[in-house]
Amino acid sequence: MEKIVFHGVIPPVITPLTEDFEVDVPSLERVIERLITAGVDGLFVLGSTGEVAFLDARQRATVLEVAVHLSGGRLPVLAGIVDTSTDRCIGHGRMAERAGADAAVLTAPFYTRTSQPEIAEHFRQVHAALALPLVAYDLPVSVHSKLERETVMELADDQVIAGLKDSSGDEPNFRGVLLGTRALQGFSVLTGSELTADAALLMGAHGLVPGLANVDPWGYVRLQRAAERGNWVVARAEQERLYQLFAITAVGRPRTSPGAAGIGGFKTALQLLGVIQTNLTARPQRRLDAGEVRSVELILTRHGLQAA
Repeated sequence: MEKIVFHGVIPPVITPLTEDFEVDVPSLERVIERLITAGVDGLFVLGSTGEVAFLDARQRATVLEVAVHLSGGRLPVLAGIVDTSTDRCIGHGRMAERAGADAAVLTAPFYTRTSQPEIAEHFRQVHAALALPLVAYDLPVSVHSKLERETVMELADDQVIAGLKDSSGDEPNFRGVLLGTRALQGFSVLTGSELTADAALLMGAHGLVPGLANVDPWGYVRLQRAAERGNWVVARAEQERLYQLFAITAVGRPRTSPGAAGIGGFKTALQLLGVIQTNLTARPQRRLDAGEVRSVELILTRHGLQAA
C-alpha cells in the first residue's frame, strides 16, 4: 500500500441542497473554494457531516466530481464510502477511484450488528478490491459498532488502513491508538472533535476533521498552525473561541434530531454568511426555522462572523 500521510485541517464538507433536495452544485463550489482559500490541508467529502447516508449514487458522484475538480491536485480529497454492506462499500470505492479521489474513508457496516472479526474482514475485503488508501472511521454513535483498538492496530500493522479518523469521543482509547501506531511510518491519526482539537494535537494527533470548520475554517487553521509551532496558549485560546461558536449546533434541539441540529447549524450559518443558498437538510430531517436562524445569526455576530 502506498504510504500517504494525511495531516492538518481536513474539514468534513457539507453537502448543500436545493429546495427540491438535489445537490446544489454552485453552493458546493463556493463552500470548497472558501475552505481552500482558508488554507485547509485536505477535503473529506461524503462523511456524516456531508449527509452521505441520505445521498444516492448519482448525488454522491456529483459531490465527488465537484470536489476533485476544484481541488485540482492542490490538496487531497478523501471520499466517504460508507454503506450497510461490504459489496456496496466496494462499489462506492470504485466510484471514488474513477472520480480521482486520493483516499477512501470507511466505517464498520451499519444497520446490522457485526463482530470485530467481521469488521476486520470488511476492511480487508474493501482494501483488496481498491487501489485507494483506506482511512478507518470510528463513529459508534452512527454505526453502532466500536472499532476496538485491537482491531485498528491489527489493520494498521497489516497495512490495510493508512489512518484513523476518530469520532468516538473515547479519548483514552484515542491516546492508546496514538501510542500504538507511533512507530508505523506514514500512519495518520485524526480527530473528529470540534471541541477538544487542541488536546488531541497535544496528544500527538496528526490532524483535525471538525464539522465546524465549514463555518470557520480560518479558526481551525490558526489552531492547527499554533499547535505545530508549539504555541499551546494560542491554540487553547482559539479552541475556546470555537467551543463557544459550536453553540450553533444546539439551536435546533429538541425540535430537531442531533444530526439535523448540528448540520442544520452549519448550513444555516453558511447561508447567513452568503456561501450557500438554503439551510435545507436531507429528508426526513427538519431544517432550522426562522427563530432558530435568528439565534444562529446572533451567535455568529457575537463571535465575529458577520452575516451577509
